[in-house]
Amino acid sequence: MPKYTLNINRTQYLVEAESDTPLLYILRDYLELIGPRFGCGLSQCGSCNVLLNGSASTSCMLPVSSIGDAEIKTLEGLASTSGKLHVVQEAFVKEQAAQCGYCLNGMVMAAVGLLNKNPNPDDAEIRNALQMNLCRCGAHTRIIRAIKTAAKTFKPDQS
Repeated sequence: MPKYTLNINRTQYLVEAESDTPLLYILRDYLELIGPRFGCGLSQCGSCNVLLNGSASTSCMLPVSSIGDAEIKTLEGLASTSGKLHVVQEAFVKEQAAQCGYCLNGMVMAAVGLLNKNPNPDDAEIRNALQMNLCRCGAHTRIIRAIKTAAKTFKPDQS
């Protein structure tokens, strides 16, 4: 079986897996990083979002063989090494931007990916960035408010 060296949350991991194994399975099943969640399995709901070189990317259909030396960041890796929450995580808590929490990983990772590209997005840009993230709880207004709150203090090198 092939071996892959993956750079995840500032740590290198050597994993052995079939080349078509989805990154999500590596993260959850082998490395026990449970921030990214299995939702639809079709890259359509955003629950499995991770940051791939700073951009939000679904991991449920991304084969491990395609990762190369990309920097992967999961929800667990957003907090600082001292345990301080990322500014986006803090804003989601402050604005109570979750109900059931199932979509939360995808929303947070999409928000960080957006702010990495555009640290001062308007409402339309935020909605566009969240378009691939499904939330049935109706927390969208609070999620948008949380992203605007985070943008006030976000620095792109934070993630």
